[in-house]
Amino acid sequence: VELVESGGGSVQSGGSLRLSCVASGRTFSIYSMGWFRQAPGKDREFVAAITWIGRSTKHADSVKGRFTISRDNAKNTLYLQMDSLKVDDTAVYYCAASQTLGVSGDRELYDAWGQGTQVTVSS
Repeated sequence: VELVESGGGSVQSGGSLRLSCVASGRTFSIYSMGWFRQAPGKDREFVAAITWIGRSTKHADSVKGRFTISRDNAKNTLYLQMDSLKVDDTAVYYCAASQTLGVSGDRELYDAWGQGTQVTVSS
């Protein structure tokens, strides 16, 4: 599976961005997909995940009520709508795909990763 993210950029605090991730290749093997982020000097952390079929989602406490994960199976595309952005949301955001059942925040369960897209939030 190949994953390509887009939609990152610079925005002021309180603003919005929508990230996209297009999947190609063996997409039939995907059970769930997720978004992770990594800020400078910090570990990669879970943001949100969604099953590829069905409606199960999971969001990190730090983004609940502000970020929403969704997907369009017909377009093989994953989205992350980010509203009310904060300076602390600044990071490189990565899309990931998993062949493991269930939505998980454990990055070890994800088999394929995109190259990342930078999100910068200024005050």
